Amino acid sequence: MGMPLELNTMIITKGKEKRIEENVFQLVKDGYRLYPMNIPLEVRKTLISDPTGTAEIIKLEWTDNKTVLTYNLTSLYSTN
Repeated sequence: MGMPLELNTMIITKGKEKRIEENVFQLVKDGYRLYPMNIPLEVRKTLISDPTGTAEIIKLEWTDNKTVLTYNLTSLYSTN
């Protein structure tokens, strides 16, 4: 059986992101997911929520059927 792979074009956090540095966050997603690297992507809490900002993925790791994203939040939209 082949490795299931999902291609993503936005970062959906579901509130599970962890701050590593001031603007650098890490997010663990179930399954193997492929994301474009080093280009601006929308960040959303859920698929149907408004974007909360933009980020660039700086590191992508696959291990134990999980994807670990490390991303730099490049802009944060106002929540007002």
